[in-house]
Amino acid sequence: MTVHVRAVSPEACPALVLNADFRPLSYYPLSIWCWQDAIKAVFLDRVNIVSLYDLTVRSPSFEMRLPSVVSLKTYVKPSRFPAFTRFNVFLRDRFTCQYCGERDELTFDHVVPRSKGGLTSWENVVAACSCCNLKKGDLLPAAARMWPATMPFQPTVHDLHQNGRLFPPNYLHESWMDYLYWDSELEP
Repeated sequence: MTVHVRAVSPEACPALVLNADFRPLSYYPLSIWCWQDAIKAVFLDRVNIVSLYDLTVRSPSFEMRLPSVVSLKTYVKPSRFPAFTRFNVFLRDRFTCQYCGERDELTFDHVVPRSKGGLTSWENVVAACSCCNLKKGDLLPAAARMWPATMPFQPTVHDLHQNGRLFPPNYLHESWMDYLYWDSELEP
């Protein structure tokens, strides 16, 4: 077990949560728990402590160093397909307008407009900036002369994990690095 220094307050010490196979439960958003939830899981014997911060919390009858990385004792089988949400559409499309490549003011667009029979589904919705969404309006791609860079598709959880790695959160503790990208392909 490793111990890591530099923690200041418990609020600055979230715990990275790994599945029983030592892979993060999710990459984006990164699977982390606040220090209180991590300690509660330890007491309920639901996790193993993998790594610790060098910060101790105390009560009148108890003291404990805060977990930096925990692994679940029971494997949670990830679902094959993620929920169809606005956020997951943006993540699938790498937070990029599929018409012009812009990253600001994202919304989503029905490739085949709903007024023309298009469904609100993985296979018909793409991330689009406000400007392109207004420009395309209620037209089919051929009429608008606007085609998505990547045709919409239903991603797997793996697809979203891969894309999530491209957008790391603001806070990554050094003790987490061994567990975040261990299954990445190595360069020769």
